[in-house]
Amino acid sequence: MIRHGNVFYQSRYLRPGVIIMTINEGNFIKISYTGKLEDGTIFDTTNEEVAKVHNIYNTNGRYGGDVIIIGVNQMIAGLEEDIKEHEAGYEGTVSIPPEKAFGVHLSKLIRDLPLKRFEQKPQVGMMVQYEDKQGKVLKVMGRHARLDFNSPMAGQIITYDYKIEAVLEDLKEKAVGLGALYMSREMDIEIDGTVARVNVPLEFNYLQHWLNTKAQMALDMLKYTDLTEVLYVETYTEELLKPDSEEEEQSEAEESDESEPDEPEELEEPGEE
Repeated sequence: MIRHGNVFYQSRYLRPGVIIMTINEGNFIKISYTGKLEDGTIFDTTNEEVAKVHNIYNTNGRYGGDVIIIGVNQMIAGLEEDIKEHEAGYEGTVSIPPEKAFGVHLSKLIRDLPLKRFEQKPQVGMMVQYEDKQGKVLKVMGRHARLDFNSPMAGQIITYDYKIEAVLEDLKEKAVGLGALYMSREMDIEIDGTVARVNVPLEFNYLQHWLNTKAQMALDMLKYTDLTEVLYVETYTEELLKPDSEEEEQSEAEESDESEPDEPEELEEPGEE
């Protein structure tokens, strides 16, 4: 076993002088993949073209591969187990049973609920939020709706075509990879020794996801890398704070419209029809 930083690598020898580094707990890897259901339906991919062809493209998503930490539950168990059997550069396919994918389908997660508990009347096939859980409406019966709170992929054998692009060792690559995993975009991160300076885009201030995520992102950087400090930096300049010219013009036009008095209606002369 070989130690690098705070991560241990298991080595195996294929022939004298050749060492292959297998993947272990705590490793940062970059992986590209495409996930399929039993009927061949593609439900997830890091390939932008594949996503567009199969109508699952997300304009806010990030394509080209994900950075994942092995051993911290960032992927389904069956895929992680298979990855740990291989090394950087491996490309292959794995079929994963439900118990190591998205779980078996449980009858106890199917519930009948009164319609009055929903803001709008549920329709069959609709996905609804209820007590922080998402369920699919199976049936509407009088004053009740039957919902399935199982994962839509529960009970299915999942297949992944994947490639281990690299095992990351550079501290900056790890930090940038974690930022992209949380925010679906590469962030501007500078590394000075064991201190990370994360330059936060101003628009993040309006994202609830960022406000909920930044503490966990910093914790992961400190826990799983050699970083000892994470600084979140917001930089303001007059130029950055200026409103967009088009938005400003539109706002002025709206204010002008509101300030103009309504034209009086023309009154008919007495006796005119």
